[in-house]
Amino acid sequence: MKKENKLSIPDEIVMNKIYVVRGQKVMIDSDLAELYGVETRVLNQAVSRNLERFPEDFMFQLNEKEWNNFTEEKNTSNWGGRRKLPNVFTEHGVLMLSSVLNSQRAIQVNIKIMRIFTRIRQLLMDNTEIRLAIEKLEKKTENNRKNIDLVFQYIDELVVSKDNVNPRKQIGYKLPKSKK
Repeated sequence: MKKENKLSIPDEIVMNKIYVVRGQKVMIDSDLAELYGVETRVLNQAVSRNLERFPEDFMFQLNEKEWNNFTEEKNTSNWGGRRKLPNVFTEHGVLMLSSVLNSQRAIQVNIKIMRIFTRIRQLLMDNTEIRLAIEKLEKKTENNRKNIDLVFQYIDELVVSKDNVNPRKQIGYKLPKSKK
């Protein structure tokens, strides 16, 4: 029976290292290197030796504007740190990293990251179902509101028409006016 290594990285730390760039959930090379316990340079060297495993939908490099937005958003400084723009890895790219970083820690970190990506995907699906149910209720409510508005409009028209009715001349037998 194989003994499973327990990784003591809280899920929240991993989740906080997942960002959305170009409409994709990604992780930055330096964050991944930190989780794997290697230098960013070592991680990127392993990737560059195996570039055929990392097509653009697995990994891409941030452009200057994206990097500036990222550092501003996270209130981090890009001074004195990086010489190159960072690589970011999609879920598939992170999965592929386990094949180029063949350490026990890398395997355990990748398992944890994959479980978190799966959980995020499930949360998004659950939220989508809830959002669709809410939209359905909103449509029903909107239809009911329109029907209620229509009823009130008809009532208003009836009230207005009752007020504007000219008294009709009576037809038929008239009672004599009593003299007092």
